[in-house]
Amino acid sequence: MNTNIGRRDLLKLASIGGVVFASGLVGRSHAGAADAPDFFFLQLSDSHWGFAGPPNPDAAVTLPKAVETVNSLDIKPDFIVFTGDLTQITDDTNERRRRMTEFKAIVGKLKVKEVRFLAGEHDASLDLGATYKEFFGAPYYSFDLKGVHFIALDNVSDPASRLGEGQIDWLRQDLASHDKSQKIVVLAHRPLFDLYPEWDWATVDGSAALELLAPFAHVTVFYGHIHQENHHMTGHIAHHSAKSLIFPLPAPGATPKRTPVPWNPAEPYSGLGFRSIKTDMAKSDYAIVEYSVVRRS
Repeated sequence: MNTNIGRRDLLKLASIGGVVFASGLVGRSHAGAADAPDFFFLQLSDSHWGFAGPPNPDAAVTLPKAVETVNSLDIKPDFIVFTGDLTQITDDTNERRRRMTEFKAIVGKLKVKEVRFLAGEHDASLDLGATYKEFFGAPYYSFDLKGVHFIALDNVSDPASRLGEGQIDWLRQDLASHDKSQKIVVLAHRPLFDLYPEWDWATVDGSAALELLAPFAHVTVFYGHIHQENHHMTGHIAHHSAKSLIFPLPAPGATPKRTPVPWNPAEPYSGLGFRSIKTDMAKSDYAIVEYSVVRRS
């Protein structure tokens, strides 16, 4: 697998999506950065497998079409992460297991070496994440890839939208072994800051996590939940939300209620998509490339 993606390759990627944001992921270049390999990963979010309704009359095929689009990319990512709401909520445990089984079978067709998962409140809030853990393992964890420390947080298993003291203590211990110059990417479902608490677009104790992350010079957060792009800064920490694979939602507070944007049969899949995040370790920056669910010809 060739993961040394140059700017010419990035333009190839942009031809089927669009570079919508570029900024410093790792701050200024430092000694040894030129020797670190570039890499990129894909973020998909909010597939809500099992959903049915007018906001997406093609809900039964949207996720498979997204998998097909990912598999058609000329350059394969180092890994793929789904940032929550893998399935549509249900209070029937057997139905929840059925949906998770089907979801795993569909994404199992992705032609990539590694796929990682986070829970969403639709997956985990009704049983404190018990079923999710049966299918996908630990709800929060960390891993390292080519000089970047990734932290996946769980702000959904607690129905009160909290990380909880136990997870915050875990995060403190996880960060304790890293130098303050460590490059960190945080993955979450809900935003860690108060984007729009009235719509549950916040994490009650997210500020505690951000306080632990604040001493680190190079932190970026990628999350889902709000079914649209949103780029926000808390101090020097950048937060980027991803589009949904099922239906878009209105901008924060733009409508009286948090209701899906109506399906447009003239432009099916409008507002839906996924993204790649490409790092340039030598230049100490990254670019986000947005893709449509269905690949444009």
